[in-house]
Amino acid sequence: MTDPDRTVLVTGSSSGLGRATARRFRDAGWTVYATARDPADAAGLADRGCHTPALDVTDDAAVSRVVGEAAADGLDCLVNNAGFGQYGPVEDVPTDRLARQFDVNVAGPHRLCRAALSHLREREGTIVTLSSLAAHASFPGAGAYCASKAAVEAHHDALRAELSADAGVDVVLVEPGPVDTGFRARRERELDALDPSPAYAAVYDRHRGETTRGALFGATTPVDVADCIFDAATQPDPPARVPVGRRVRVACALARYVPDAWRERVYDWL
Repeated sequence: MTDPDRTVLVTGSSSGLGRATARRFRDAGWTVYATARDPADAAGLADRGCHTPALDVTDDAAVSRVVGEAAADGLDCLVNNAGFGQYGPVEDVPTDRLARQFDVNVAGPHRLCRAALSHLREREGTIVTLSSLAAHASFPGAGAYCASKAAVEAHHDALRAELSADAGVDVVLVEPGPVDTGFRARRERELDALDPSPAYAAVYDRHRGETTRGALFGATTPVDVADCIFDAATQPDPPARVPVGRRVRVACALARYVPDAWRERVYDWL
C-alpha cells in the first residue's frame, strides 16, 4: 500500500541501512528526504524520486535547514541512522576520537530530535533511531562504540518518558546485531588510524579477521533492518525496542541478566 501524503527524513543514506531504509519508504509511496554528507553518494536514491540534501549531523545549522525542508512537506517520521563505529582498545582511542564518536552517534540524533519534534507533534509522528545489540553487551575493542549506543538508548528512554503525556509522538530504538554492510571497511579505517599498543595485539587481530559474531548472532541484511524500521514507523503503537532477528532478541534479553563474569568469558572465544 502506498502513502503519498507521508514524509520521512532518513540520515546516513549513502549506503547500507540508510539506503535500504530510504528505498523501503519510497517504495511505499512516502516522500523521502534521504540525507548524506555528500549528496553524490545518494545519487541512486535521487533517481528513485528521493530528495537528497547534504547533511552532516554534527552541523547544527545544516540540521535545522534540512529538517525545515522536510517539514515543509509535513514530517511524519525521523529515522536517525547516521553513525559509525570507533573501534580499538579503550587505552588506544584518543579522547578526541571518543568525542567524535559521541558527537555523531549521540549528539547527532539529539540535534535531529530537537529540530524535528515540534513538526512531529503536528503529525503525531515517530522517531526511529538505530541502536545495536552492542548497547547491551560491550565487547573488547569496541568500548567507544558500545558506550555511544548505550548512551543513545538512555537518551531515548528519557525522551520517550518525557513525551508519554504528549499526544502522538512515538520513540523507537531498532537494535540489529551484525549487518552485512560496509561497516567492516569503516572499522578497518578506524583501527588503522590508531597507534596500536602491543598489549592488545589479540584484540586487533580479532577485529581484523572477525567472523564469529556474525555466525553466532546471525548476520542480517540491510533490507531486514529497513523492514523493521518501516514497521515501527507505521504501527499505531510500536514497541520501545525492536531487536532484529530471533537470536538478537535472545541476546539482548540475556545481556540484562547474565553475570558479568560469565559474559566476559564468552569474549575468549568470540
